Amino acid sequence: MKTLSKRVKIGYGIGDLGGNLFFTMTGFYLLFYLTDVVGLAAGLAGTALMIGKVWDAITDPVTGYLSDRTRGRFGRRRPWMFVGIWVTWGGLIWMFSPPVGSVFLWVVLANCLLNTGYTFINIPYGALTPDLTTDFNERTVLNGYRMSFAVVGTFIGAGVVLTLVDAFGGGTAGWTGMSAVIGGIIAASTLTVILSIRETPHTAVSPPEGLITSHLQVLKLKPFLLALVPWALHITGVNIIQGALLYYFRFIYGDAAAFQIALPILLASAIVFIPVWVKISGRIGKRASYNIGMGIFATSILAFFLVGHLSGPWIAFVIMGIGGIGFATQYVMPYSILPDVVEYDYAETGVRREGVFYGQWTFMSKIGQALGLAINGWILSLFGYRESVAGVFMEQSESALLGIRLIAGPIPAFFFICGIIVLRFYPITNEYYQKIMEKIAATEAAALQGAPRP
Repeated sequence: MKTLSKRVKIGYGIGDLGGNLFFTMTGFYLLFYLTDVVGLAAGLAGTALMIGKVWDAITDPVTGYLSDRTRGRFGRRRPWMFVGIWVTWGGLIWMFSPPVGSVFLWVVLANCLLNTGYTFINIPYGALTPDLTTDFNERTVLNGYRMSFAVVGTFIGAGVVLTLVDAFGGGTAGWTGMSAVIGGIIAASTLTVILSIRETPHTAVSPPEGLITSHLQVLKLKPFLLALVPWALHITGVNIIQGALLYYFRFIYGDAAAFQIALPILLASAIVFIPVWVKISGRIGKRASYNIGMGIFATSILAFFLVGHLSGPWIAFVIMGIGGIGFATQYVMPYSILPDVVEYDYAETGVRREGVFYGQWTFMSKIGQALGLAINGWILSLFGYRESVAGVFMEQSESALLGIRLIAGPIPAFFFICGIIVLRFYPITNEYYQKIMEKIAATEAAALQGAPRP
């Protein structure tokens, strides 16, 4: 088993600072930017973002499949990440530049380019994890570092996006300037990974199947499905609540500035409890830790729906602090579970296809994001949300306010609860994993002696 140095853990972890900065921008601000800065109707905005995310989901398995087969002096993953830096940076600036021609088409095309670039970064980055260590608990520690930086990236997004918009003069020009700066931060964090990590060469063969066959085969693995479905459900819920909060603070509380207080409270609570959950998972397992954490988060969201609108933002601050305790598990547990599934597959098949797994994982993540963004836009439109006109925010009806409360409460909570139910059946425990690694060791030893697979 390979124990990682602090340098490797930190160098790898920094990559998700940029990843979650990207996630924060698109999750918390993009729908609001389109409806209340650009003036695109909420239903159309949600649909445009959904199309971009569906395209993004399609590129994920393709990128994973191709990165598994990439050969060269710089490894399988890092060349893709390097190209992705520049595509992502350019896509961000395009997305947040003043639209020309059809706003709907502009958003769809910009979003497709932006998400393609991020796919080139994110899929190979995630697929590096099994290369770095095969130790069951060390992977949880590694992903604890990764997700600590992820929370820092979300902190930056929460604290500086609107500040940068104001610093660049507000309006569409402010959003364009902000996107250029944020794109630079994402580029720097990705370059840090590229320069810090050395990929481990694998003697195991790449999967011989074609693209579609490879992905159909991994979907037949029961442990993978029992991890993948909860992940997709949780991501859908997270995107719904993310997109709802800025609307909630602006129109329920009439205080958009309080959003920039509430969000750091949520994230501070999460970052404090990430190492706590890492220790807890060492005792009770990853599955139980993940389910308990998301149960806490779902309960907090339902409490927010029931009482959040009855008083000022202070109640939201309290609920965010409690919710962050559970939300911490969403950062660390999924990405420590997935490498275990990768080893399970290797033990069963004798081939390495990390890129296929991470491509499929991110494919479902993007489907969840697409669904979450679309649900928000559709619910807002259904309940009569009025978009801004010439930069002036419109007064919202009681129906529209109820729609905002629904996407900040029971709708995302429903997805979290469904994910918890499915994950209860996930089978890979620490003991099970040790048997997987023993089987791999026996297989590799037999291969060295020229014997057939046991």
